[in-house]
Amino acid sequence: MGLLRGSRAAAVGKLRANKTSPPVDVLLAVRRLIFAFVTLFAVTSGSACYAQTGPFAGMAGNWSGGGTVTLDDGSSERLRCRSSYAVGAGGNGLNLSLICASDSYKFDLRSDVIADRGALSGSWSESSRGINGNLEGRGANGNFQVTASAPGFVANISLATRGARQSISIASQGAFRSASIALSRH
Repeated sequence: MGLLRGSRAAAVGKLRANKTSPPVDVLLAVRRLIFAFVTLFAVTSGSACYAQTGPFAGMAGNWSGGGTVTLDDGSSERLRCRSSYAVGAGGNGLNLSLICASDSYKFDLRSDVIADRGALSGSWSESSRGINGNLEGRGANGNFQVTASAPGFVANISLATRGARQSISIASQGAFRSASIALSRH
């Protein structure tokens, strides 16, 4: 009988020891996981605060989506698009890369824009046609109206960003009449 009580006491003691003090490797794993979450939160919060300053707030990053292009003959085609924005110069500068393609049409637009008290200016290029020119316009808080011009070419561009959604409208008298694009950040 005494031996039986001793065995039960030993078994209960082992169970209690296992329940109250987890192995060292589990504690280490939990600490690493907590550290990873805290680091991720700090990095994400810091970059979000930086991205929320200046007229181009909320635009930095990669976007994709689609829309339609209306060609000079009046026909329309579906577009697939991807875009990348880099915000710099204290939140007052923007580098843009916008590539769109349909079954028969493609454009690759790059631009560098500076904002100064609501006025926008900069340069642009379209590599598939080898043209480039100047940008001028106005805007802030995610809404921009810009005119892109080059010798023999003028296009009016409207861009609106709301959270993780963006819409771009382009109207021209060139090889295409217009484009309407909807993008989402990813």
